[in-house]
Amino acid sequence: MQRSQGAWKISDLLEHAASMLSEAGVDTPHTDAERLLENCLEMSRTELYLRAENTVGAAQERRCLAMLKRRCGREPLAYITGECEFWSYAFEVNPAVLIPRPETELLIERVARQNGNRYGPGKCLDLCCGSGVIAIVLALELDLEVIALDISREALEVCRSNCVRHGVENKVQLVEANLTSCFTEHTQFTLITANPPYVSRTEMESGLQPEVIDFEPCLALDGGHDGLQLIKAIVAALPAVLAPGGDLFMEIGADQGAAVMRLLRESACADLYQFIDIIKDYGGRDRLVQVRKNI
Repeated sequence: MQRSQGAWKISDLLEHAASMLSEAGVDTPHTDAERLLENCLEMSRTELYLRAENTVGAAQERRCLAMLKRRCGREPLAYITGECEFWSYAFEVNPAVLIPRPETELLIERVARQNGNRYGPGKCLDLCCGSGVIAIVLALELDLEVIALDISREALEVCRSNCVRHGVENKVQLVEANLTSCFTEHTQFTLITANPPYVSRTEMESGLQPEVIDFEPCLALDGGHDGLQLIKAIVAALPAVLAPGGDLFMEIGADQGAAVMRLLRESACADLYQFIDIIKDYGGRDRLVQVRKNI
């Protein structure tokens, strides 16, 4: 497409971006084109169309085309813009952290359904916290104090930035550690959340989109041969760190429900847990496991 009199109209640039993204194999070319231009031009989607005949300045044009080139290379949009929405909040993301998925909001929904006073006043624990979205939303929405734990120092820096951004530095404590290895044998939590790596090695090698396998951190994806390596470690540690009457909410893979249920039943005495429940997402796929320990 040729530029009109040496400058792009917003409508032409939008059409050009959508066409380029479609050719590059991006699943949602029109949506991504809109979001790129919203970010570049600092406009809402409505403004893009209301001002469709306006021309784009030279600096904005260069920025838009540079971002478009990156997205055509299948770099995730969230890494290009530097942020992602989760639970209607904007969070900083970069290649040190996994991009939050909308499906993970189900975990927040399920925790919020519980008795509001159930998990206070002690600290809760968020394992494999990444960018901190779960811990921060729990602090904001449920007024909980949370220990956000990750093995990656780079991920914790992103989490720290997001805590500052949302004003919860006094409610979210960051800990760099390998799962629960840093806690004493007497440390227990009434609420533990986790979104561990659960992608199997086979999926890592052949089943993921370029946006995921080429750009997102392997550390946050790779769940070992069967995808259960970190899940097994959390299950093994659970009897010691989950307080009597406490809950675990952990995200799992879409086909891992039966395997995780078996791990939990085999890992502890039959009377240790009040219940173990596999929760499906709105598409009918295994998404969460909830475990409640007996009092």
